[in-house]
Amino acid sequence: MPREAYSPCVLVDTADLPEAEWLEWRRKGIGGSDAAAIFGISPFATARDLYYDKVGILPCEETDENWVQKQVGHLLEDLVAQIFAKKTGFKIYQVKKMFHHPKHTFMLADVDYFVELPDGTTAILEIKTTNYNARDHWWRDGQEVVPVNYETQGRHYMCVMNVDQVFYCCLYGNSFEEVIIRSLKRDYDYEDELIMVEEDFWVNNVLKKVEPPYTEDGELILESIRRHFGAVDTDAPTVTLSLPLASCILRFTELQAQKKAADAEANRLKKEMDRLQGMVLAEMGKSSSAECTVGAEKFAVTYKPSSRPAISKEGLLRLQVRHPDIYNEYVTPVVSHRFYVKKSLEEAA
Repeated sequence: MPREAYSPCVLVDTADLPEAEWLEWRRKGIGGSDAAAIFGISPFATARDLYYDKVGILPCEETDENWVQKQVGHLLEDLVAQIFAKKTGFKIYQVKKMFHHPKHTFMLADVDYFVELPDGTTAILEIKTTNYNARDHWWRDGQEVVPVNYETQGRHYMCVMNVDQVFYCCLYGNSFEEVIIRSLKRDYDYEDELIMVEEDFWVNNVLKKVEPPYTEDGELILESIRRHFGAVDTDAPTVTLSLPLASCILRFTELQAQKKAADAEANRLKKEMDRLQGMVLAEMGKSSSAECTVGAEKFAVTYKPSSRPAISKEGLLRLQVRHPDIYNEYVTPVVSHRFYVKKSLEEAA
């Protein structure tokens, strides 16, 4: 059922707003692209990354490895919007303003495009770009879907703008046909949860300056830690872990033992596969292909060489000795850390 009508409030006009100032205005609330991080479903950032941004804590290591992808997405935005308009026949337009919800004022919206529908109502259009392989994220079990992080973003915008439909147009290739178009209708139950979770984050984390816990995927957490803590100080004093984290160490050692057993089994299977491969290759001789039939099943076997540029340790050493200027210009050290847990000698004794 439709709820009480309301209109969004304008926070700032963004038409001629420099990017640095635009980012400062975004820190005054939660935008649509922030919502996924709060829910722990963003593939790009943790809730703590978002918290650091909102309270103005800059990362120790400023990296933007995806800057090309972001720039391509920005440059193609108008083109993708034109494709959507031509495919649907809908009129699209922009309103270059940042809005906020009239009641939940921490909820912000900076919408890509608006859509004028034939019945006179308005919808939202979100522009996305991706690569050919990642287009599979727009399907699940053969059904058309919107990736969950984009769904959260669209529902956030519908809530702020009091609009009942959001469209997505995602370009994954370089032709008029290589686009994905999806739409979502408003879901008030989802919206109620969205408001509750965002408000909790804004009030109890951002305003109270309380870091949210890390709960996301391990690789995302490790990247966040590296970005915000920087290089490890080997001379820093030893930290005594709290009881909850001490239980994490116990669980880590249990998983470590399970992984060791699984690795041993994987190694056994690898050796057996190598033995079987050797028997087949011995039969193939110098041929790079073979075939066989087992019952009703047919198999094709290939064994073809491949190569890629590489440099050995010896070659790297010769390069350093003979051409130190080239070595210093192109060879950079790769820093890695090993997380190692062992029982103390006192307890072991």
